[in-house]
Amino acid sequence: MVDIGDEAPDFTAPLANGDVEAFTLSERLNEAPIVLAFFPAAFTNTCTTEMCTFRDQLANFEDVGATVYGVSVDLPYTLNEFRRQNDLNFGLISDERRELIEAYGVAEAWEPRDIRVAKRAVFVVDADGRITYTWIADTPKREPDYEAVREAAAEVSA
Repeated sequence: MVDIGDEAPDFTAPLANGDVEAFTLSERLNEAPIVLAFFPAAFTNTCTTEMCTFRDQLANFEDVGATVYGVSVDLPYTLNEFRRQNDLNFGLISDERRELIEAYGVAEAWEPRDIRVAKRAVFVVDADGRITYTWIADTPKREPDYEAVREAAAEVSA
């Protein structure tokens, strides 16, 4: 699992942003601080609430210079539909190969079919590609403290 001060695992994955394009973390560090909000699955209750809360609070993150991305194992086309239905105003990264959840240490088996999904987790990455904030839910129903995430991003921007 990555921790504060660690280099953020670099990756290239599909980005659902209304279209589908490649997203490479190391090529986006100019958008830092970058908030990576891992969530288990699109169209589930708590995940929808979480992503809609990030949507509703996006201006607060932009005010401190932060860029928010959701991350899940859903296919990019599913994520685009999820974005459309929930009017999400930020991109969603598809970890369909489950490489990111392994690299960031947030893979979890989803019963009863033992499908690996992301634990609900948030990482803030600075312009040097370092992790400056981590939060991992102790239960899938627990949402992050959005203000704490914003404050962590603000500290990176300062």
